[in-house]
Amino acid sequence: MPNQSVAQKSVAQKEKHSIRPIEEEKRAFMYGNEVVVWAALAAGAEYLFGYPITPQNEIMHYWSRLAPRYGRGFLQTEDELSAGFAALGGIMAGARCFSATAGPGTVLFQEPLSMAEMMRIPLVLVVQQRGGPSTATVIYSQQEVFLSVFGGNGEGLRVVYSPGSHQEMYDLTIKAFATAWEYRFPTLVLGDGYQAKMREPVTLYDPHERGIELKTPYPLVGLEGVPGVEREPAHWRNAFSVEEELYEALKPIIDDFYRAAPLLSEKEEGFLEGAELIIAAHGIVGRSVRAAVWELREKGLSVGFFRPITLRPFPNDALRNALNTCPRLLVVESAQGQLAKLIRIAVGGELEGDFKMYTYFRPGLGITAEEVVQEARAILNGEREEADKEERINV
Repeated sequence: MPNQSVAQKSVAQKEKHSIRPIEEEKRAFMYGNEVVVWAALAAGAEYLFGYPITPQNEIMHYWSRLAPRYGRGFLQTEDELSAGFAALGGIMAGARCFSATAGPGTVLFQEPLSMAEMMRIPLVLVVQQRGGPSTATVIYSQQEVFLSVFGGNGEGLRVVYSPGSHQEMYDLTIKAFATAWEYRFPTLVLGDGYQAKMREPVTLYDPHERGIELKTPYPLVGLEGVPGVEREPAHWRNAFSVEEELYEALKPIIDDFYRAAPLLSEKEEGFLEGAELIIAAHGIVGRSVRAAVWELREKGLSVGFFRPITLRPFPNDALRNALNTCPRLLVVESAQGQLAKLIRIAVGGELEGDFKMYTYFRPGLGITAEEVVQEARAILNGEREEADKEERINV
């Protein structure tokens, strides 16, 4: 419409934005990156700021195609740093913004994520992990765990969800928006290249119909009224002159995070009672572990599983309780001990008694249920003792 005014365009965009992307529950068969987009739309995301990097590119493609139907916006920036800071700017202006990245892009995102931690800006970031270090492969890994959980300078005051299926990718992406705006911490959804590129069934739904509360965004800057006279001044700060000043500002944020941790941490566990071995994994590897445990139990072997859904905050207490009943743990991951290190932190080093941690590390490779079955059998048969000593040194 060449003669349409800016005001008319704004009204038209708001009318589109009021359209619900998903009006009733429905089943679909789609790629993981497509699932992320529908979840973000359902959660009321208004803008995606991003920069292309495999394997998350389709998130940008799908969003740029679907967003105009619902009055949402998109901007491809010049790099991931710009994408992160553009998203922060949009959030401070009062919009629900998010981004997506992978690999080297996750590295560049650490600066805006650290700023979000300091200033309590509810940034949502979807990470579809790829192999590393550096450019490495564009396919798959679980090697971005530590980068996502503790990256950036600071204390890692962020929430990190690790979905294991397309349904969880949908559920947890919606939850990420709810969590970020409720607790005011940056929130990440840590997927991977396999989940991004494969297709499987998923149930799409309107979160409001399921009672999921999504707080209304509000501007942090550009407010009406004279600061200090008609309203409290907005003082958003992430730089401090002296150590004591930083400590006084940071301590309440740290306290808030650890108070919220028990409410935020999530896990999936099964068959722990009477288990002789617990197998721990996260994300898509957790699917292989679950299938392996079912097979082992069908053959009469007492094996359980533990899958952290939040890698930050980690479900420390739940894991300790599990290990107090079964002292043998097999950690399976597509990385060289990143989950194993989180588990070491969670349990406080070695547990008392006969606790033993066995590991199966395959950095950058997929892991099948058959491989997990083989490793578990070797441990239960006493064939992994010597091999385990060397691997434990390398964790």
